Amino acid sequence: MSDPLDPPKGEPAGPGPTGRTWGKAFGADLLARLYETSLEPGYAAAAEKRRREGPQRPSARRLGKAGTAAMALLFGVLVAVTYRHAVAAEPESHRTHDQLVGEVKSQRAETDALQRRADRLRAQVSHQRDEALSLAGGDEAARLHALEAANGLDKVRGPGLTVTLTDAPTPKDPVTGKESSENLGRVLDVDIQEVVNELWRDGAEAVAVDGQRLGATSTIRTAGEAILVDFRPVNSPYRITVIGPGSMGERFGSSATDARYEGFVKRYQMGFSVQRSAQVTLPAAADQQLRYAHPVRPGGSASPSPSASGTGGGR
Repeated sequence: MSDPLDPPKGEPAGPGPTGRTWGKAFGADLLARLYETSLEPGYAAAAEKRRREGPQRPSARRLGKAGTAAMALLFGVLVAVTYRHAVAAEPESHRTHDQLVGEVKSQRAETDALQRRADRLRAQVSHQRDEALSLAGGDEAARLHALEAANGLDKVRGPGLTVTLTDAPTPKDPVTGKESSENLGRVLDVDIQEVVNELWRDGAEAVAVDGQRLGATSTIRTAGEAILVDFRPVNSPYRITVIGPGSMGERFGSSATDARYEGFVKRYQMGFSVQRSAQVTLPAAADQQLRYAHPVRPGGSASPSPSASGTGGGR
């Protein structure tokens, strides 16, 4: 195919009929070139292919649309199956959690009922014992009551105070708003132990944590994320109630323990307060399991029975 800007056959390269020079003149004239070659080469090739092969068959177009619809349907099925599995797994985890919580509450309610029954039976036994001792004469009943009170086996009443420790609010991420897994202001078992031990040093005569009376073999420890007092869980706010002399409050207020937890309030937003009371009543502690040591027999050895050790209970 000849270039439209080339001179016609038989015409020399030089001035044309219009007085312009072929080749160079037409190469410089952009408008003339666009007019002569206005069709895009790609369109020209597509038109030539259509002329040779004919128009696309309707079945091919339908096949393309059917393939697109099938892919969309397959994608929808995959999304639906994934969503179903995710939704099905979520209730199962909630059911497991709710079941565990229900079992814990049920066991706690049963334990509380057994404890109330034990307290009633203990009171009946104590009353019958006092009646029997009064018939025999003497002050044996009063002496036994004093020993029971000193060892936490009898209900006591008197002036005292209550120290309350409260978990700090859980910090949240300022961007996502989610609660952080780390809370430096959370009350630990060692915090309760430290406060209890300080109160014993300051002259406390009886101590209870959230209504759980402490004895010589009482324990305060952590199991998982829960704090246990004599194997019974306690929750924030943790109330440590004590009975003791009037000077106990002043001694605790001037102690290093009080100053340390006042600092925790400012630094970690932990709750800490001390409230004095003119009259406080504390329940009896649970029955203690006594252990005995046996003398070594000649020709053999006998190991003493294990003694229950207390942590933060009576030190």
